[in-house]
Amino acid sequence: MNEQVVPDSEHASISGGLVARLPQLPRDLAMLARFDRPIGWWLLFWPCVFGVWLAGAGWQLALLGWLLFGSIAMRGAGCVYNDIVDADLDAKVARTALRPVASGRVSKKVAWGWLLALCLVGLVVLLQLRWQAQLVALGSLALVAAYPFMKRITWWPQAWLGMVFNWGLLVGWTELRWDNWDALAALYAGCIAWVIGYDTIYALQDREDDAMVGIRSSALAMGARVKAGIAGFYAAATGLWALAFWLYRADPLACLALLPVAGHLAWQVATLDADDPMNPLARFRSNRWAGALMAAACFVVGNA
Repeated sequence: MNEQVVPDSEHASISGGLVARLPQLPRDLAMLARFDRPIGWWLLFWPCVFGVWLAGAGWQLALLGWLLFGSIAMRGAGCVYNDIVDADLDAKVARTALRPVASGRVSKKVAWGWLLALCLVGLVVLLQLRWQAQLVALGSLALVAAYPFMKRITWWPQAWLGMVFNWGLLVGWTELRWDNWDALAALYAGCIAWVIGYDTIYALQDREDDAMVGIRSSALAMGARVKAGIAGFYAAATGLWALAFWLYRADPLACLALLPVAGHLAWQVATLDADDPMNPLARFRSNRWAGALMAAACFVVGNA
């Protein structure tokens, strides 16, 4: 692995990764936006799909294409902003010390310019939406701006991340309809619980370093009961999603659509090994499939 590629990159190998083949500056900018780690934009995009497909307006492929484009750009922008704010902390954590800003390979001035460029891409996507959805999308900015500071003031920054990462659910829904707020609220709350679960799994990689430098996380807050805690949040997510489906369509059969995603989440917990450095990362990444299963459930319930 190239020594300037972070350990959890998905496309880091010199022989097989596009990012690793780029010249130095473009490679650093790509890594700064986490283009080498697509799991992030998948997890940002799937809630957009939940909102669009449960709204009951069919496939909406053009809309989903724009939302995917926006998810990639804005996830990248969020990561750049996070790395600018967290540069000093990242330099003290083994997994993040090689990030471009933390290592000094990219200056904060260049990083701010890259952030602006990615936000301009997001603006193009924003302009494709109707004004109600535009206002909802803009409402996420304060949450995004505050997120990097949450790990300094609360043991549960994952809950704040849940609010941020699922905002696309609200955007997708309000682009198509302006009702059924109870079902939407339950769906959003369930997604927050899902994020707390999977981001706690992700945080297991950094428990020792986080404790040493004073970074707070749900993985540290749960301590020895972390596996049971993750199971609890996944159970809460499944229950709230079932409530959302019931509020949307009072049909017990609709809840059966959740069985595949519930089974996948149960598999994650059953096979999680917090002491194996690679296991939590693999279980975290598997949530791209959990998102796909949940999206399928939303399409079935919303369009059947």
